[in-house]
Amino acid sequence: MAEKLAAGEITSVELTQAHLDRIAAVDGAVHAFLHVNAEEALAVAAEVDAARAAGESMHRLAGVPIAIKDLIVTVGQPTTAGSRILEGWMSPYDATVVEKIRAAKLPILGKTNLDEFAMGSSTEHSAFGDTHNPWDLDRIPGGSGGGSAAAVAAFEAPLALGTDTGGSIRQPAAVTGTVGVKPTYGGVSRYGAIAMASSLDQIGPVARTVEDAALLHELIGGHDPRDSTSLADPVAAFAAAASAAAVDGSVEGLRIGVVTELQGEGYQAGVLDRFHESLDLLREAGAEIVEVSCPHFQYALGAYYLIMPSEVSSNLAKFDGVRYGLRTLPTEGPMTIERVMAATRAAGFGDEAKRRIILGTYALSAGYYDAYYGSAQKVRTLVQRDFDAAFEQADILISPTAPTTAFRLGEKTDDPLAMYLNDVATIPANLAGVPGLSLPSGLATEDGLPAGIQLLAPAREDERLYRAGAALERLLVRRWGGPLLEKAPDLLSARDDASLTTTGGEK
Repeated sequence: MAEKLAAGEITSVELTQAHLDRIAAVDGAVHAFLHVNAEEALAVAAEVDAARAAGESMHRLAGVPIAIKDLIVTVGQPTTAGSRILEGWMSPYDATVVEKIRAAKLPILGKTNLDEFAMGSSTEHSAFGDTHNPWDLDRIPGGSGGGSAAAVAAFEAPLALGTDTGGSIRQPAAVTGTVGVKPTYGGVSRYGAIAMASSLDQIGPVARTVEDAALLHELIGGHDPRDSTSLADPVAAFAAAASAAAVDGSVEGLRIGVVTELQGEGYQAGVLDRFHESLDLLREAGAEIVEVSCPHFQYALGAYYLIMPSEVSSNLAKFDGVRYGLRTLPTEGPMTIERVMAATRAAGFGDEAKRRIILGTYALSAGYYDAYYGSAQKVRTLVQRDFDAAFEQADILISPTAPTTAFRLGEKTDDPLAMYLNDVATIPANLAGVPGLSLPSGLATEDGLPAGIQLLAPAREDERLYRAGAALERLLVRRWGGPLLEKAPDLLSARDDASLTTTGGEK
């Protein structure tokens, strides 16, 4: 699209309108978007076309539309975090990544659906209704960033931004047949991303190819003095690395470590079949495949579900009905600030948010802090040491992204522990701050749904991920005879069998 825009074969207005038309045609069934801002998107597109006609120098992605996860604040569009407590809230400032997108002149199509405050693995915990997987509208699109992944998979947007706290970019990418990247912690500014768990959250790209993800990562990456955890490193040439690898597909001499603890029991047979086929392709192309053990990964899930809720308890304390957002007055008793706060939080937060707030408050309480939160932080250190040892044996690590393909909507909503297990392969990267990339590995035999393969690299070595990811993508696409998304169902036909009434959100 960027090449056609630069060559004058299409205009940004035409391209943006085409995506808005696609949203109008299929999003009633998919419900990827909570808010669509056609007027602003077309205005930016017109600016790009005028600037190009005048011969002005433009960013490579100028004029290519993008969608933004509704956890990232934007001026002029609501930012709800998928929660009633922020319904209709308009941010007075843009997130740093949004500033960069605006400066590069990418038309912002709108804001995408998510689990409330990014708490979930299925986008079923949004206060504004479920998002549906474009491959099967009865199935989940992953979470928490299911809206961004579904929008890209449904061809409603060519690019999107997500956030990843325990796999919320990579797991949705796996189950929708898209590409998702969690950058090194601090590699992309978190300023303007509504915090869930500040030591784990990371903004990253969602796209349909590894090179597309690299292009977006280059745009949004870099140091930000407004983010105290932002790395001072210069942004590497991610797109050039991906482009070169996509051309020659060389993995000769690359040491790839298969993590023993991230496969086996609990993993769907079709997911493992596609995983091992990908390993065979890499081996045939010259990569060295080695087994590595990360023994403390088995404790990562438990540690994460103590650290994350503890930070949730702290970060969500600001939603109190006093300063901004929802305010609910108590119906009985005296009108005190404590009672207003209690009534607001009871009405504004959904069940999953309340569950995690309560768990985190308990873990941080006097008498339990050392036993729970303190112990979880020690496990986090052990997970980081496992990564250090593994990367002495391998250049990158590899595993399935998620243990299963997309499950049916409603299948796990009554079993939080079963839902949490979907993140078992992605969580270690967040605990250690290392970058991770998920790309499609094929369709599982049992259900014909996408499976994902995850690549992990040492911190600050995101470029290594893009080289390896683009090379593997080339090998797989050659094997399939074309991109995996070409095999996706025709949504316009599926739409006729599904309700076109949106389950919530502003259109």
